[in-house]
Amino acid sequence: MQEHPFVPFIRILGKGKKGSRSLTFDEAETAMTMILGGQTTPEQIGAFLMLIRVKEESPEELAGFIRAARAQLGFPSDTAEGLPTVDLDWSSYAGKRRHLPWFVLSARLLAEQADVRVLMHGAPGSKDDRVYCEEAVRALGLPVCEDLDGIAQAVTGGGFAYIDLEHLSPALKHIIDLRSLFGLRSPINTLLRMLNPLSAPYIMQGIFHPNYRDVHQQAAILLDQPHMAVFKGEGGEAERNPDSECPVLGVRGHEAVVETWPALFSRRHIAPETLDVPKLAALWNGEIDDEYGEAAVVGTTAIALRLLERATGPEDAQAQAQALWVNRLG
Repeated sequence: MQEHPFVPFIRILGKGKKGSRSLTFDEAETAMTMILGGQTTPEQIGAFLMLIRVKEESPEELAGFIRAARAQLGFPSDTAEGLPTVDLDWSSYAGKRRHLPWFVLSARLLAEQADVRVLMHGAPGSKDDRVYCEEAVRALGLPVCEDLDGIAQAVTGGGFAYIDLEHLSPALKHIIDLRSLFGLRSPINTLLRMLNPLSAPYIMQGIFHPNYRDVHQQAAILLDQPHMAVFKGEGGEAERNPDSECPVLGVRGHEAVVETWPALFSRRHIAPETLDVPKLAALWNGEIDDEYGEAAVVGTTAIALRLLERATGPEDAQAQAQALWVNRLG
């Protein structure tokens, strides 16, 4: 039988400790292009993803995967052809288990009070004990879009838009859903955090495993991303945990940077027994007080303001974010 064209990529990864190696940027792009283009078998996809999973993605592999995924989206490359313009790309694929997704209020605060055009994208997971982004977005009455026209209308009207991955890329949605078969995350979970489908100049990313911060930072530089912030967020989302010190790795003007943000409390808060999604709107409307929730919203907004070059440093960013929060009720 003639060897399948995808076999060399599996062979590169799977020849053992001495014979295997990571893919180059171009190899990774070609491999992911074949996967997303339907040129591989299900068996090959499973083998490839799990081999990458075991060794963990290199920056070159991640960058190559992302470039292939962006090309597969098939969006027009020029705003004159209908591509909406957004300032800040905000991915959300982890879901929250211990605390509510307070970061959605941060995105809303930036959109409505700081004139930032935010695109949030995500996908519901298979874990019933988590609150995923779209549920929170809908509970707050924020726009959930299904296409580019919807995004353009939403960000023009209110500065914020959310779109599910299935409307961005059915192929990527299919592969991320394979987690229920693997029982493990795959490189697609990493890729999606940096997908940035509308080429926003600023990317906000949360991760769960701290060692991935360096990989994301280096991949962003390889992709010539001008501005990016990545940090270990609460539950793996781009949400600052106010109870812990928060190192933020990023790219500022194409250069690698790192800043450490202090904990906002000297004691740790006890997580609630249940996640009551309506509390998001109640806190926004000033109907309830929640010390942890408010600190998470303001602290996350501060990191975003620093990323957006609106603040001179963490202290200035925190003060500006607090002012935005106070002013949200007019």
